Amino acid sequence: MRLLHISASPRGPESVSLAIAAEFLDVYRRANPGAEIGHFDLWDGTLPAFGPEATAAKMAVFGGGLPEGDAWAAAVRTFERFNAYDRYLFTVPMWNSGVPYVLKQFIDVVSQPGMVFGVDLETGYIPLLTGKKAAVVYTSSVWAPGLPPGFGEDFQAPFFDGWLRWAGVTDLADIRYHPTLTGDADLERKRALARAREVAAAF
Repeated sequence: MRLLHISASPRGPESVSLAIAAEFLDVYRRANPGAEIGHFDLWDGTLPAFGPEATAAKMAVFGGGLPEGDAWAAAVRTFERFNAYDRYLFTVPMWNSGVPYVLKQFIDVVSQPGMVFGVDLETGYIPLLTGKKAAVVYTSSVWAPGLPPGFGEDFQAPFFDGWLRWAGVTDLADIRYHPTLTGDADLERKRALARAREVAAAF
């Protein structure tokens, strides 16, 4: 088995989502001693941009042509790095009710025709990342389930879970940490760590 940890948190040792992920990985290693574990820090400078050149190449594919250029080649390399694994652990802190922009950038880079999806003229999109599993660590400091709209809204999990399912990754588990501004952060952290151990042991 090969597991890739994809981190969208830039906070290093101050990151709760990374601490929860570390707990997950510790249990996963002990439960799967022969597994290969990789790490992709989306903030490390290796994630390519997906701008005009890459977009033109993508549209060439839709038009039945051959994509060209360095930007497209970089997107292909990023997808291949991602697709080489069959299990994923994502750390996804909430930013402005959604996900960090580097995670959206990652999605836009790898979500290419013939890689993440196909298209059928009669039925629509065809997911191509089937047979894979994902665990997602969702964290937020202000928003939490059940709070009024003044504390924000959740465009984080619906968006990211939706992308995973659209791509074909339907075997999903979530690990959540939402202490709110006045909640018991230590208790919520203990609950999140316990959930991480539970998911990792069965992953």
